[in-house]
Amino acid sequence: MTKKRGLGKGLDALIPVVEPDLAGSLRQIPVNSVRPNPRQPRQLLDDARLEELASSIREHGVVQPIVVRPLPGGQYELIAGERRWRACLSLGEEFIPALVRDYDEVEAAAVTLIENIQREDLNPLEEAMAYRRLIDEFGMTQEELARKVGKSRSFIANTMRLLGLPDEVREMLGNGQITAGHARAVLSLEDADKQIAAAREVVAAGLNVRDTEELVRRYAGQDGDQQEKKGRRSGSGSVSHTNEEMESMEAMLGGALGTAVHIRSRRGGTGVIEICYESRAQLEEIISLLLR
Repeated sequence: MTKKRGLGKGLDALIPVVEPDLAGSLRQIPVNSVRPNPRQPRQLLDDARLEELASSIREHGVVQPIVVRPLPGGQYELIAGERRWRACLSLGEEFIPALVRDYDEVEAAAVTLIENIQREDLNPLEEAMAYRRLIDEFGMTQEELARKVGKSRSFIANTMRLLGLPDEVREMLGNGQITAGHARAVLSLEDADKQIAAAREVVAAGLNVRDTEELVRRYAGQDGDQQEKKGRRSGSGSVSHTNEEMESMEAMLGGALGTAVHIRSRRGGTGVIEICYESRAQLEEIISLLLR
């Protein structure tokens, strides 16, 4: 009996535990027959951790097999276990234990992403770029992707929003100077220069996320004061509200749509609701939700 595979239930659902009836797919394959995964979302490998793993493999061997899928000509594409494979390469090992799976492109990409997420190998930007790549390359909606990787749709949407940060702030996030929580708070500022200024202040002062949210409210309040003065001079204009009621409504609507939402009140009780999207697929998904 073969164990059934499914997406959206975590790595164990995609890579079953090795049992006697699955032994046919577990084999020793030449280390040099394995090709790196072009969909690998992790961009940096920790050399110290790689050396530590190589020392363990030298003493105990490879305890957990890598996961590959077959390619023409007796070659294999690495799906999961890049560090184990690279450690074996560095040791000059001839063979490595591998689970051979006939994954299609979507499954292969999902398994690679899930393994990295569950091992906490990705920084927030790498995770966001991996989600974006799965959506762009395979035409998936955020909801479909969320099911495949076992996350909520709002989590996927909020993670991908990080890609909209200015390069300098993205670099701070990528090298660990700020966390995803800091970045999401900074992202609520509309002006890129203010996002950069706020992020710099966060790093310089060592602010936690709550303090960062307060800092962002001060920046947003400055914008609101300027817009209000401009509106009084011209007799019209948009005033950006930052009070708790408006923030609560923005958060509630943004959570329902899985994206950033900004509400701006105008004189006379009118206003504007701004809904952000990052791709045609996300736009179509938002429209579908609004039309339900």
